[in-house]
Amino acid sequence: MDNRLAISPNEAKQMDTAALRKAFLIDKLFEADQAHFTLSHYDRYIAGGVMPVTKAVALPNPEKLKAQYFLERREMGIINVGGKGTITADGQTYELDYKEALYIGKGTQNVQFTSADSSKPAKFYINAAPAHHTYPTKKISKANAEVVELGSPATANHRVINKLIVSSVLEVCQLQMGMTELKSGSVWNTMPAHTHDRRMEVYFYFEVPQGQSVCHFMGEPQETRHIWMQNEQAVISPNWSIHSGAGTSNYTFIWGMAGENLDYGDMDHCAITELR
Repeated sequence: MDNRLAISPNEAKQMDTAALRKAFLIDKLFEADQAHFTLSHYDRYIAGGVMPVTKAVALPNPEKLKAQYFLERREMGIINVGGKGTITADGQTYELDYKEALYIGKGTQNVQFTSADSSKPAKFYINAAPAHHTYPTKKISKANAEVVELGSPATANHRVINKLIVSSVLEVCQLQMGMTELKSGSVWNTMPAHTHDRRMEVYFYFEVPQGQSVCHFMGEPQETRHIWMQNEQAVISPNWSIHSGAGTSNYTFIWGMAGENLDYGDMDHCAITELR
């Protein structure tokens, strides 16, 4: 498990491209029959991926957690961005198709991931956050999601937000996850931009067409930076940073966040004309 220390705004201002990417970009999530995780010291948030191909992959217990098992003091959200797969959590089996989600509650000891077809392996994108209470494990499909349509073609940000693992859909401690799908011809996400001092976030970009990229914007509203990202990469967003992006094509991204509250609307908005 990779370990990322928290970076202050003053430090980020001094960083060149390579330093920014090293601190915030998660460039490798999926490898055959492996589990990859990155621990961020912003709210002790974890983002990672598991891609079982030839065998089942068990959820590991990284030494950095200092726990008896991964979910001893954590809750977890999983969204499948690959072929059909199965997750077994303490003996209970859940089938996840493309873009379906699973919430696993604190205290679940044994978790295994498998793919239905090795030629089209499942890709389980995973977020986890510290938890204080055990809530039931639950599968969430797009049909169960809270769906919001925002933006317009005129401002190139026409998008559909699928709130999958949020307090309005199921009980959670602090983890929230969802998926935003941009319509054809739209490229901007989270614009107008915002920050939220009470939460951090991680964005995972996928469905980025071959040969295309997404430019992710971060930093304080008056001191922005950018990171060019490829398909199936993630980026850590501190509480002091905006998190917005523009692609050379439309795409989909998964947002995950944790922090002080469960208020999805807790945002400090930044006027477009005031960004620097």
